[in-house]
Amino acid sequence: MKIASFFTKAFHSFPSYSKIVLLCTLSGGGVVSYSELQSNTKPPVIDPNEPKKKKVVVLGTGWAGTSFLKDLDASLYDVQVVSPRNYFAFTPLLPSVTCGTVEARSIVEPVRNIIKKRKGEIKFWEAECLKVDNANKKVLCRSHIDNNLVGSGEFALDYDYLVIAIGAQVNTFNTPGVRENCHFLKEVEDAQKIRMSVIDCFEKAVLPSLSEEERRTNLHFIVVGGGPTGVEFAAELHDYIQEDLVKLYPSVKDIVKITVIQSGDHILNTFDERISAFAEHKFGRDGIEVQTGCRVVNVNDKEITVKVKSTGEFCSVPHGLVVWSTGIATRPVVRDFMEQIGQAERNVLATNEWLRVKECDTVYAIGDCSSIVQRKIMDDISEVFEAADRDNSGTLTIEEFNDVMDDIIVRYPQVELYLKSQHVIDLAAMWRDSQGNEKKEIDIEGFKLALSHVDAQMKSLPATAQVAAQQGAYLARCFNRMDQCAENPEGPRRFGGSGRYKFRPFRYKHFGQFAPLGGEQAAAELPGDWVSMGHSTQWLWYSVYASKQVSWRTRVLVISDWTRRFVFGRDSSRI
Repeated sequence: MKIASFFTKAFHSFPSYSKIVLLCTLSGGGVVSYSELQSNTKPPVIDPNEPKKKKVVVLGTGWAGTSFLKDLDASLYDVQVVSPRNYFAFTPLLPSVTCGTVEARSIVEPVRNIIKKRKGEIKFWEAECLKVDNANKKVLCRSHIDNNLVGSGEFALDYDYLVIAIGAQVNTFNTPGVRENCHFLKEVEDAQKIRMSVIDCFEKAVLPSLSEEERRTNLHFIVVGGGPTGVEFAAELHDYIQEDLVKLYPSVKDIVKITVIQSGDHILNTFDERISAFAEHKFGRDGIEVQTGCRVVNVNDKEITVKVKSTGEFCSVPHGLVVWSTGIATRPVVRDFMEQIGQAERNVLATNEWLRVKECDTVYAIGDCSSIVQRKIMDDISEVFEAADRDNSGTLTIEEFNDVMDDIIVRYPQVELYLKSQHVIDLAAMWRDSQGNEKKEIDIEGFKLALSHVDAQMKSLPATAQVAAQQGAYLARCFNRMDQCAENPEGPRRFGGSGRYKFRPFRYKHFGQFAPLGGEQAAAELPGDWVSMGHSTQWLWYSVYASKQVSWRTRVLVISDWTRRFVFGRDSSRI
């Protein structure tokens, strides 16, 4: 008691020593005592005149939402996050999870771990958004946590700004039987189900009561969709079978079959033709059957029915497992919101170049749930000409056009793409007539003619993690500079109006894309129209995907999983 009294007096005498750790050894055991005193600590002073922070509600914790939260200065806003999952998943590695190359927990990071490191407070609610009430600026949510816990799981949140980043769902194209009989590969839970189902197929196939035909059916794995996800899963599954499972199930090693069904003429048709041809050739060598020009019309628990486009014939193929990977579709909550704001005829939520939802000043949409509608320069061609024609002469000189060229390229990025596609360096080349003679001036009709093909360069951005992450980071920077840019706009000039835009519009920068093809080989499409294929590209894939992990924890876990697989192989336990 005397010792305790001594330390109590010491703390009051020296209030700056607010923390002390006392370690005593009693009977060979260590006892750690931690004391924290807040002597003379004053409560925080709240200024009643301080302006109330605007409420920002973020829906989703995928690539777009997490990227937004990581870069947002949360001290400027009252930030609340709503998501049915309390973690961020590194989705490009989901095919690796299906076969045990990487463990599921190695590619997820708890959302609360991410937001606690941010400046300012961010509140997180594990719930699903059921409806966006645009008129009243509310979102209606419901928690799916049951477990006989007390309290209502439904609640509503008010917002000043809403950021929709809830991604998309699998597109079944209303094909009968797909939802009931196919596996998807969109979430971590999907990958875990596929992993258990693959083992089930092998365990069932080796039972002594089965016939040869039944064994072949159970070990026929079908992948519908020849895009990056479907191809990577087929490659991962082939490696899993050939490197691990045939050693454990030697009696059925010769009857395992993998089939990729693609409606287009080639797999990986969004990649360079050389990559597509390389992938098809490698799959042929590995024994993976690729059926192109085929459309799935029905799926039941035993067979998949396919229509061959070239002949119109229908054929049924027995299967043990079907993985459906054919694209994405809009989620119901986003579809309902689109109907509220007059976008019911569109496939995805339309935003402008600043990621703001059209006709909604306080709602932003990023990631797979949205698509940027780039304004055409031909819609503003008269205003652009008028802004460039400083002397109101009715004609433009090259010097006058050069004065507004930077603003035009920022506002209409398709102009820069057009110049690159035409290999135009000197803008004077656009002033030449059909005989190649250079003009000193150009009128409005000639100006229209010179830029008439520019809008053909406009393309929609792909629904990839790379695009979503860049959109989230861009929008966070805009939110961080909202007040600053209101006073000093940094965007291009407003053609047909006065002043400048508050921000520069979003500009996507493509860093390339990978397609792992199994057998420690991969293909990559890199900036500058570079194409790389083979074993060295696989090691580049390892390094890039390791560096892109959201935290050092997941980075270490993923690398350790890869190392474990090289040393011990993949785990085939059904857990």
